[in-house]
Amino acid sequence: MRISLAADSLDGVAPLLVAEVERRGHSVTLYGALASGDRPDWAWSCSVAAQDVARGRAEQAIVCCWTGTGASIAANKVAGVRAALCIDAATADGARKWNDANVLALSLRLTSEQVLAEILDAWFAGTPSADPQDAANIAHLEEIS
Repeated sequence: MRISLAADSLDGVAPLLVAEVERRGHSVTLYGALASGDRPDWAWSCSVAAQDVARGRAEQAIVCCWTGTGASIAANKVAGVRAALCIDAATADGARKWNDANVLALSLRLTSEQVLAEILDAWFAGTPSADPQDAANIAHLEEIS
């Protein structure tokens, strides 16, 4: 799978993220502090990674900042993106299952190496729910302006 990765700094698990995603067999496109010479600010780097998803250049994205909040907000400003800030595997599983989230937002401050692995396990194993009510909720998101 093609995954766009963005981080506004190389703090916390940011340096591990690229290798961990590639180890799982995904190809990556890097933004922000993860890409040499790129603008690292969270609003810029995370929105560009999210645009890759919206425009079909990537199937998913992972965006990171110190709290994960700014990364999530920037990604969610892009039409067609459903970014979820996940601090544990259960949240990541639910985000994929009930929200069909296509962008994972992470906190560089809170996410340990072990928790990162658990979140990525749940995220990549997760699939959208087939329940009609869940599908209706996802469809309604496109109607909200």
